[in-house]
Amino acid sequence: MRYSLCSYSLHRTVEAGKMDLFGYFNFCKEAGYTQLDPWNVHLQRAYDDNGFLAEVKAAAQETGLPMGCIAVDGAHIFEPSAEAREENRRRRYRWLEIAHELGAEQLRIDAGGREQTLEEIFDIVVEGYQDIIAHARPLNVEILIENHWGPTNHPDAMHRLFAAVPELGLLFDSYNWPKGTHEQAWRECGKYARLTHFKTFSFDAEGNEPEWDLPRLVRLLQEAGYQGAWGVESTPYDGDEIGAARKSIALLKRILGDD
Repeated sequence: MRYSLCSYSLHRTVEAGKMDLFGYFNFCKEAGYTQLDPWNVHLQRAYDDNGFLAEVKAAAQETGLPMGCIAVDGAHIFEPSAEAREENRRRRYRWLEIAHELGAEQLRIDAGGREQTLEEIFDIVVEGYQDIIAHARPLNVEILIENHWGPTNHPDAMHRLFAAVPELGLLFDSYNWPKGTHEQAWRECGKYARLTHFKTFSFDAEGNEPEWDLPRLVRLLQEAGYQGAWGVESTPYDGDEIGAARKSIALLKRILGDD
């Protein structure tokens, strides 16, 4: 079994100065996660500083953990103006270079479109994913979309998008589906999943997440043939990000019979 923790799970800890990117690497190894899934905000210095990028690469290699998925914000495909879209395209290319240099397996790129309908953005989004996938293919980096924000996070939109761009994979977030669509998404979209973000918000006395039936989701993903890492993006109500990261992997291992 493979397990990962998106570093966004520790963003409050990082913002408070209690951990940095290198501390995240070490924490993942110590806590039992088996790959590194950094959020690009925590890698931002590497965008313009190849020396820092080399430091990051060396530190990751020292842990012995592979680089999994870099979750990228700020390089989404759709923007209303052509100029903004081209700027984001350049950002995607740079993050792809960084992913390749770090040996990352996957790169998450959002579709965009905060105020638009799916019809308004669909052709642009399809072209954008086809373009970045073509650039990523020879580098052996898989491009993922996440059900994150915008009109593409509805399960019906996912079906349409994956039909149009078959090489695109899904970073399956357990929680972040539009209200009223979770049951449909859990049943229908597991077949597209290449990585997960299991959302955990709180834990009961037995170490379970009381708001969501995560054992059922694990079962549905397994039935859909899921083979990727069991990834966590914990967002604890109580702010104890370190504790939530530890409890989340313990919960997943128990559900999977790997404890």
